[in-house]
Amino acid sequence: MTTSRTGLDKSRPSARERLLSAANELFYEEGVHTVGIDRIVEHAGVAKASLYNTFGSKDELVIAYLQSRHAATAARILAAIEHIESPRERLLGVFDALSELFVGPSHRGCAFIAASAEATPGGRTEQVSSDYRAWVRGLLTELAQQAEVPDAETFGRQLQLLYDGCTVSVRMDGDTASAAMARATAEVLLDAALASDSSR
Repeated sequence: MTTSRTGLDKSRPSARERLLSAANELFYEEGVHTVGIDRIVEHAGVAKASLYNTFGSKDELVIAYLQSRHAATAARILAAIEHIESPRERLLGVFDALSELFVGPSHRGCAFIAASAEATPGGRTEQVSSDYRAWVRGLLTELAQQAEVPDAETFGRQLQLLYDGCTVSVRMDGDTASAAMARATAEVLLDAALASDSSR
């Protein structure tokens, strides 16, 4: 056990970490509006005052929860593709990373789609969700550019439709193979785009 000069156990998660962990589990499984403050603090094992001192409100906790999921998902996808040398395979590797994310009964689809469905139009929850979607679209577009796909911006948007579709399918249908199917479709689209460009 590591203790600080004040005698506190530094190996124990902070109140912020425990609250985020509880929010991540409960919000993701049940929805951000369904889960109340009392359940969050009970699950986290902290006083209610800790939540307000740390985040200020439940709404701010929801924002922090979504931002933490954005960071975690982005890190997993980037880690999965960073060692792939072929630009073509790196682009398709995004869908392989999704396949890994979908493994296990605890996966319930896209947290951002779920949160947006409950959000007030134009609110911060909707904006944070839009930020995540913009990151996905930007990543797919950048990878398409590296693969020398013509009109990479449009192609990136097309692949985002596949990305969205498989996250909905795994949530609504329990289809954990949806990312692999999306990858196969992306491969057909990619090869057709590259072939079309080379034939000019």
